[in-house]
Amino acid sequence: MKLWRRKCLAALGLALLVASVQAASLPIIRVSMGSGALDVEVASNKAERSLGLMNRTAMPESRGMLFVYPAPAYFCMWMKNTKIPLSVAFVDAQGRVINIEDMAPQTEQNHCTQRNATYALEANQGWFARHGVTAGTQIIGLEKAPQGQY
Repeated sequence: MKLWRRKCLAALGLALLVASVQAASLPIIRVSMGSGALDVEVASNKAERSLGLMNRTAMPESRGMLFVYPAPAYFCMWMKNTKIPLSVAFVDAQGRVINIEDMAPQTEQNHCTQRNATYALEANQGWFARHGVTAGTQIIGLEKAPQGQY
């Protein structure tokens, strides 16, 4: 039993280390919209977008993650292995919010853009509503993000 417990603790420690290394390795940019601003980690390639905010247990109120796609497309997000409630804003190539969806932790329900998007911006659930961000809101600062890669 003690060996099993040590293995579980070691696995948990490794998962936390991987998550913190991932967070440290992504570029961070500041974007603003409505009455607020977020410092966002930028996931610009397929591996980074696939991992997203998985396995994190908390995120500061002024932080988020920006997913950058190489070309406008219809896509969906889900919350498998994501432990914090999030809201996602799907954003077009001109930086305008298309639609916003609230997402429950650790679910596999798809949350999709209503039309082709270039970005998905995740923040703590309710952040967009608290800052007056709705469909049509312009997001400032996206030009600082690296280009999306396949």
